[in-house]
Amino acid sequence: MRLALREAGRAAEHDDVPVGALIVLDGEVISAAHNERELRSDPTAHAEMISLRQAAAAIGSWRVLGAVMYITLEPCAMCAGAIVLARISRVVFGAPDPKAGAAGSVLDVLGASQLNHRPAVAGGLLAEDSAELLRSFFASRR
Repeated sequence: MRLALREAGRAAEHDDVPVGALIVLDGEVISAAHNERELRSDPTAHAEMISLRQAAAAIGSWRVLGAVMYITLEPCAMCAGAIVLARISRVVFGAPDPKAGAAGSVLDVLGASQLNHRPAVAGGLLAEDSAELLRSFFASRR
């Protein structure tokens, strides 16, 4: 998670919301990314989406079976859907997102029994560090 926090800090360098994500497979980091919505002018350039694309390219498959994704902020509905489609085995996130979280805060896409895949989910890892990055970022813009 500390590597994901480092990625999140990189997002703030180009005025993106500081969210970082990385994917670990067999104990090895196979992708690491941060939000790039502002940088790319792309509403889908969330850290999770970029990290999923990198991981799929790294292993040569859209199924990222057996992998763990670490994210500094609870994923939104778009990212949670992509996580399910990529067959990520476990999601670990830092801070909950009471406005857009889709791992139980607002929606529970990751736990929806109607979907064909449900990753294990653990929230709260280094939550305060993740939340402080976000608070500082938004405080500087007010």
